[in-house]
Amino acid sequence: MQSDSQQPALPLNSTSTTGKAEAEKEKFSKSSKSTESLYVLLLSERFEVRGSSTQTLVLAEHLSDYGIRSTVLTPNANFISPGRRKDLDICEYRYLDFPFIKHVTLKYIEQDFSDSKPDLIHIQSRKMLPYGIKLARRWNCPYVLTIHDYLPAGEVLNFETQYGYKIIAVSSSVKSELLTQPNITGEMVAVIHSGVEQVPDEKIRPVLASNCTPVIGTAGPLEQIKGVSFFLHAAHDVLKVYPELEFLVAGSGPEEHRLRQLVRSLGIEKQVTFVSNLYGFHESLRAMDIFCLPSLQQGLGTIMLEAMACGRPVIASRVGGVFSAITNNENGLLIPPSNSDAIAEKLLLLLKEPELARKIGEAGKEHVRKNFRIDQTVRRVADLYRSCTTNFSP
Repeated sequence: MQSDSQQPALPLNSTSTTGKAEAEKEKFSKSSKSTESLYVLLLSERFEVRGSSTQTLVLAEHLSDYGIRSTVLTPNANFISPGRRKDLDICEYRYLDFPFIKHVTLKYIEQDFSDSKPDLIHIQSRKMLPYGIKLARRWNCPYVLTIHDYLPAGEVLNFETQYGYKIIAVSSSVKSELLTQPNITGEMVAVIHSGVEQVPDEKIRPVLASNCTPVIGTAGPLEQIKGVSFFLHAAHDVLKVYPELEFLVAGSGPEEHRLRQLVRSLGIEKQVTFVSNLYGFHESLRAMDIFCLPSLQQGLGTIMLEAMACGRPVIASRVGGVFSAITNNENGLLIPPSNSDAIAEKLLLLLKEPELARKIGEAGKEHVRKNFRIDQTVRRVADLYRSCTTNFSP
């Protein structure tokens, strides 16, 4: 596989094993589609350490359990851990999202898959929708689209229905927002929640153990919409009462430099640790005693669900799809968005009442085990694929 510094002038296919387009073509031609009834292309934007990328990997890892073969096609898979990547069929086209040569790249993709065209394209985000539509037209196959979050003001979703079959929304809140779009009807949108890994009880560390320093954290892409600055202001206030606490910020993104500056200006750099360059958040979440989701807007909150699966009590902004997972004061605590005082108040409550923190964490864990299992999500997606290919008539 060629490094980024040695990329050719034209886009070439590279995979997790050979890195050669011809090798991929040979592999596809040797794979017998008769052993599995459906072949799906998972078209993803560049992988990042965030919930939407995690869900693409979940599908890639588990669709075979339902008789579906899949290939992940993406501009860049560098943020997938090597251990996870080695077992997946991943094709990288480094220039797919380069505006000036994307049409050339699409021709390479069409050529490379000519011996094994997919039965269906599952477009993993709206940013990849234009590329998915073009490939669906060239291959004369249907596509479905997943929407994880809300569209920016003024953006119109170009979901054409000749090849487009369904839009998957990760929460009822996201579906409601989609229905404000022109030409999008309720019948076109299916709500399928994200599924997360269930953590065995023996791997769950006790919450707020008396012999350990409490760790309070947040995790996710460091973007302004995620509201991490409000979390840090709350940390400053809570440290006045509990100066021995540790705070953890897991993730990276465009706001990281500004957030580090904020920590220094608040004088809490000794109590706040940033953990970047991650392949995932599992270890960070298990190190936390309390998880905060201070987002200003949230389609659902996959990382929040992962924290709940670890038995962590969650404090989350009362926005969007968060309501799909949290009932206030039962399996989590809800607060108004953009409100560091409210975050600090709930943190102080849980720190003063560790039994309450444990009770909420346990309720959250059981809720996720019942309602946000990976097998539930993948089975529903697989059923939608089969319905799509059965009813498709271009």
